[in-house]
Amino acid sequence: MALVAHGYDRTTVDVDVLLAPGDLPLVHERLEGLGYVALFKGGKHLRDTTSAVRVEFLLAGQFPGDGKPKPVAFPDPAAASTQIDGVRYLTLEKLVELKLASGMTNPGRLKDLADVQELIRVLELPADFRQDLNPYVREKYLELWNGVRQAPSDFG
Repeated sequence: MALVAHGYDRTTVDVDVLLAPGDLPLVHERLEGLGYVALFKGGKHLRDTTSAVRVEFLLAGQFPGDGKPKPVAFPDPAAASTQIDGVRYLTLEKLVELKLASGMTNPGRLKDLADVQELIRVLELPADFRQDLNPYVREKYLELWNGVRQAPSDFG
C-alpha cells in the first residue's frame, strides 16, 4: 500500500502493518473475532475473514530480509511515517531503505529490489536520494539507480 501511496502502482495480496512491539497484543485483542482471525494460535499475523487478505505485522526493532541483525531495522512507526490522503504510511526514504535491506539480505526478496528500481523510474528519484538513506544501503541504491538510467526507455 505504501508503494501505491508514494506513486508506484503495485498490488499485492497481503497488507503489511508496522507496529511498535508492545502494540501487537492490543491489535489482536481489538481485531480477533471482529472480522479477523489469527493464522494460527499464538501467531502474530491475521486474516480478514471477508476478503481472505492476510495482514502481516512487522515489528519495530526487527530486521528486514533475512531477519538477522544489520544497521537497518524496522523503525518506530510514529517516527518514520507520513500522512498521505489521511492515512499514515512509511516515509519514502524508510520504504526504500527497508526494501533495499530486505532484497540485499534475502534472495527470496529480490522483488523488493525491483520495487526500488520502479520507484526510481516512476518518481524520477535522483542519485543523491541515497544521502537520505542508511549508509548500509547507499551503494545498492546507486547500483539500481545506474541500472535504471542505463536501461532502454522503451522496447518498441
